[in-house]
This record gives sequence, C-alpha cells and structure tokens, in this order.
Amino acid sequence: MTILIVVDNPKDWPLNLPGVEVVSARAYLTDPQFGQIKGARVFNLCRSYQYQSFGYYVSLLASARTHRPLPSVSAIQEMKSLTILRFVSEDLDDLIQQALSHIHSDKFTLSIYFGKNVAKRYDRLCRLLFQQFQAPLLRAKLVRTNQKWLLQSIKPIPAEEIPEDHWPYVLEFASKHFEQKRPMSSRKTHSRYDLAILVNPEDPHPPSGESAIKRFVKAAESLDFSVELIDKDDYGRLAEFDALFIRETTNVHHHTYRFAQRAAAEGLVVMDNPESILKCSNKVFLAELLARNGIDHPKTLIAHKGNRDDIAPQIGLPCILKQPDSSFSEGVSCARTQDDLDRILDELFTKSDLVIAQEFLPTDFDWRVGIIDREPIYVCKYFMAPKQWKIAHTEADGDVTWGRTETMTVEEAPPRVLRAALKVANLIGDGLYGVDLKQIDQRVLVIEVNDNPSIDHGFEDAVLKDDLYEKIMQVFLERIDKKKEKKNIP
Repeated sequence: MTILIVVDNPKDWPLNLPGVEVVSARAYLTDPQFGQIKGARVFNLCRSYQYQSFGYYVSLLASARTHRPLPSVSAIQEMKSLTILRFVSEDLDDLIQQALSHIHSDKFTLSIYFGKNVAKRYDRLCRLLFQQFQAPLLRAKLVRTNQKWLLQSIKPIPAEEIPEDHWPYVLEFASKHFEQKRPMSSRKTHSRYDLAILVNPEDPHPPSGESAIKRFVKAAESLDFSVELIDKDDYGRLAEFDALFIRETTNVHHHTYRFAQRAAAEGLVVMDNPESILKCSNKVFLAELLARNGIDHPKTLIAHKGNRDDIAPQIGLPCILKQPDSSFSEGVSCARTQDDLDRILDELFTKSDLVIAQEFLPTDFDWRVGIIDREPIYVCKYFMAPKQWKIAHTEADGDVTWGRTETMTVEEAPPRVLRAALKVANLIGDGLYGVDLKQIDQRVLVIEVNDNPSIDHGFEDAVLKDDLYEKIMQVFLERIDKKKEKKNIP
C-alpha cells in the first residue's frame, strides 16, 4: 500500500523512509498522478483542518479517491464534538486519573505525536487518544474539576506550533510509526474486501460467542473477505475497513453506537447501523411504533411519575415493567402486587423519566424470528427458564439460567408469526434483527425488535449450520459491491 505524508511544506519533514512519500498539500490536491493511485494511506499533517482549508480538502478528496486519510473528515468533525469528548473522557477515566495523579496544577496540556509523548509515562494515554481520533499530531487539554481530571478539548497541532526541542522526537516517532509492522499486516493482502468484527471478550452475554465468531470469520473468508476482530480501542482504525459487523451488546450511550456512527460516516457497510441501534434499543420508541402502525402487541402504557397510579387500573396486576433500554431480560421485572409495583417503579424512575408497563402474558415460550435484508433466515422457540416467567433468570450471585431453545426452518414456522415479524422489522430498516413475539391462541403479539440479535453456535444455527453465517456475510458482500458500483470504483 502506498503511504503519503501530506504537509504544507515538505522541507519541514526531512523523512527518508522506504515506501513513504512526503508531498505538499497543493501537489496532492492538483497533481493528477495522485488521483490515479489506488488504495493509498494518506497521513494529513497540514497545519489546519478548518473548513475549506488545504488540510480539510486533503482529507475530503482522499476519501473521494478511495484513499484512506488520517484523520478522516468525520474524525475532524468529532474533535469538535463536546459529546464525543465526554464519551472519550468517560471511557478513559481510570487511565486519565492515574496518568495525571502527580500533576499539581488544575490544567494540563498533552502533546501527542503519532500516539506518543516526549515523556514515556504518558505513552498509554497518548496511544489510546490517538486511536480514538487518529490525527498524527494532537494537542489534548485536560482540566481538573472537583478533584477529577476531564478531557476538555483535543485538536490538531499545526507544525509551526511544535516546540523546536520536540522536533527530533516528532521525526523519531513518525519514523518508528511507519517502520513498525502495521496491525493490518496479518490480514490477507489479496482479499477483495476488509471486514472488522467488533467484539468484547468481557461481555457477559455477547450476541455471538467465540465458536460463532469463528464461523462468521470462516464464512467471510470463503467470500474473499479479510477479517479482523477489533475491540473498543480500535475506534480510530475504522477507515481501514470496508465493513463493520457489531457482535457486542449495543446501546446508544455506549461505544458500540459511536462505532456504528463513525463507520457509517466513513462510508462502511455497518451492521447494525446507528439508526437501527437507536430505534431498537429504546422500548418507548418501539411501543409508539407498534401502536401507530396497528401491530398487535401486549397492552402497554408509557408510564411516568404523573401517571404511575394508572398502571394497575389500565394494565392490571401482575404486570411487566421495563427500563426503556433494557436487554437480555435485565431491567425487566414482574410486579405481582401493588407493593411490588411501587417498589420497582421507584427504582426505575431513578434511571429514566419513562418506564414501559405491559400486561403480563405468560407463555411457555417466545418466538424469535431472525431477519436480515427484509428476509427471515431462522426461527426459534425460546422457552422460559425453569420455574420462571422469562427466558433468562439472573440469580443473586450473578449466574444466569436460560431456558432451552428449539430451532426450526423458516418454512416450518407459522405464517402469521413470520408476517408479523417481517411487518415490524421492515418499519425499522433492512438490517439484522431478531423479532420477539408471543402466540396466544390465534393472536400473534409483537414483544420487541432487537438489533444485533443472538446468533450462537448450537442454537440459532442449529438448522442452517454454516449456511446461516454465509447468508449474513453474503449480504455484506452484496452491499459493499453496490457501494463500489455507485462510486464507479473497480
């Protein structure tokens, strides 16, 4: 892969490294030869990334040329976002507090050169901030408020503002960065596309366990993908890939949602996309969606402190109470008495202004229909955990007991179950969804739609086996092909 370092004045960057070319921003933007290079990695070291500056256009045109700019335009915008800064500060909180514990003042500026600082004690913090924002030269400003350090801002460092005594370090760090073996080196260079699968080994209930992930990798490689498993520290590397597959429990207030947003902004095929995560992760939205579209569902009340007394008369007891962003049966409780109702509501209202109250409809199992690209691909019966009213029961010690699963072909499933599942999933989008339903006599009621549904070896794949994984990877392949065709990219 061609590596270009784009700067305002190449004389300022006396680098002589094999495979690395230092060019001026003006030349990169105007010389036709650079537009003909395929798959270049562009390190944008211009003095400014302000809108319509040379630095801005270098990253913008690099994306249009299917080069991979560092930073990308979306990364440039994220550096201006207070929300992103807050999320990053929270994610790295322990490291920030530890790294700056010796600082006596209430303000600190950290210079980050290719993920390093002239003081080695800050290397880990610098590396993680570099991975988050992926600009070669960064200046992070941190402030201490109420005895706690917070990331206040992070911006590119113009070359002319690098202290003179720092230049030898900058050139050394740049040289080492390009000389070292890149993380992509283990990926097959001849593969057609690059796929990142976001996983979290510490996720207690991942949507796909290790065995299923291996099967996704095998299926993708059979379709000529080069696959890499990434984690939350690889946020800044998303531009290296053509697609992102999230196999970690998602939530809007979570790095998974930021990954989906960044991937979409970078033009990757991403599953599930940020809109699906936003819609599926909140049961208030789903309740309104079902009601407005005439989809049969359990009697539901969106409760708040002002109407909590209406729950028992309207919904009845026992009833189900749900935290709006609950998942894996966590944040879902059954109130059997008025005392239960009051106690659970008091607890839930400390976390959310709204709570979902639903009628209690006991069944032996819930239907789960897996859907991708508006087509059903698997159907399961999730039976309730032994002597419980839901499919997963968490013990006091944290252990989880699950009910058994029965998987069947799509053709074997009741047509009315499939119709209901497809109708509601199509209101969300064309991603990968798991629709949960209950069947009571002739009624089929939609409970919820899950983005990023469980696909585990021995369960959801029990019928299709490896073909299930290949079906999903085939959708990625077709969508990337379509994106390339629209851009007229060979």
